[in-house]
Amino acid sequence: MTTPSFGFACTDANEPLKPWSFERRDLRDDDVRIEITHCGVCHSDIHQARNDWGWASYPLVPGHEIVGRVAEVGSAVKGFRVGDKVGVGCMVDSCQECASCNEGLEQFCENGMTQTYADKDRRDGRPTYGGYSDQIIVRDKFVLRMPEGLDLAASAPLLCAGITTYSPLRHVNLRKGQKLAVIGLGGLGHMGIKFGVAMGAEVTLFTRSKSKEAEAKALGVAHVVLSTDQAQMDAVANTFDFILDTVPVPHDINPYLSTLKRDGTHIIVGVIGPLEPPVSGAQLIVGRKSVIGSLIGGIQETQEMLDFCAEHGITCDIETIKIADINEAFERTVKGDVHYRFVIDMASLKEARQAA
Repeated sequence: MTTPSFGFACTDANEPLKPWSFERRDLRDDDVRIEITHCGVCHSDIHQARNDWGWASYPLVPGHEIVGRVAEVGSAVKGFRVGDKVGVGCMVDSCQECASCNEGLEQFCENGMTQTYADKDRRDGRPTYGGYSDQIIVRDKFVLRMPEGLDLAASAPLLCAGITTYSPLRHVNLRKGQKLAVIGLGGLGHMGIKFGVAMGAEVTLFTRSKSKEAEAKALGVAHVVLSTDQAQMDAVANTFDFILDTVPVPHDINPYLSTLKRDGTHIIVGVIGPLEPPVSGAQLIVGRKSVIGSLIGGIQETQEMLDFCAEHGITCDIETIKIADINEAFERTVKGDVHYRFVIDMASLKEARQAA
């Protein structure tokens, strides 16, 4: 049995997203069917749609920043009821048996987590399709409860941009009074700033654009440093406990390493691929500095992040769009022309279906 669904998909790396009718699996005993109200547009959606990473599978329905309401639950589901506000992030299943899964780190599942789209269901091998659609069916263990008080549209990007920046800051135990620098003021960067400020850190923004200063200060940063100005970089040498690097393309991290304190840590969450140019061993050895990476977060930690956001009034700064405008949104995202995340209002799917 299957469930008829409708959304937007691309059929190869060179084609725009278009309306597409498709089938999702029918409800299993431990599944939740969610009517999607909003879905964030992540830069990784663009990378996957265009096969920039080389592992896309088509037809491809992007979207892993999903919020909506429970429409139906399987017979074994106890934690959710019809009408509940819920969310789904970057993964929809894992083996639930390995050491990482047992520690609540499903994103590092040693048998491979199941991604929300462009992957295969681990039980029946059917392709997974994402949130640019009217509904999604997800194993209950991978459904998040959306706290009351959080706007659903502005909360959608928390399921990727939010947890991607929250998790590493928790991992390194960012504390009140410590100094955090954030590289890049985009979808990830502005969330890193909000979390850093809420955790009590003194936050600095590294940017290549002087025009970002006012908006960064509005987000709560204490200082803005132009990374292209050597005098400003020299002035913050040996300053930061942590650097959160959100830049999604290869870049030289060596100048930033010199701004870390002894035992400081540079956290990579943006770039997937080689660091260019290579990291200088001397930069690490002198000062016992570290470079680490981080990948989203486990389900328990993602729920913790959502609850933290509700407590501190944190959401993503968004621009809401109709699904028909998704290809333009992709182009604008690539150009950095969004503050700071597009979110699709899925009510617009009705118009798209009628026009298709």
